[in-house]
Amino acid sequence: MVKRFIAGAVCPRCGEMDKIVSYADEDQRQVRECVACGFFEKLREADGPAELQTRVTRPKQAEAQVQTIKFYPRPKKEQ
Repeated sequence: MVKRFIAGAVCPRCGEMDKIVSYADEDQRQVRECVACGFFEKLREADGPAELQTRVTRPKQAEAQVQTIKFYPRPKKEQ
């Protein structure tokens, strides 16, 4: 776990600037914490935008089943 200071960040509780560190906790959730007053907040996971469907990302269609068929000549009508 590597704690990194966030440049220019202001603590929402004490108002101190450059006292906020950010790191990932044991559950890999992003956390921010103030080293001056002890403010602690787990950030929610942001849902990323849905990927646009293109010809490259389009889901593959199931292959059509191949089946052979036989054509028989029509029986001749008797007159």
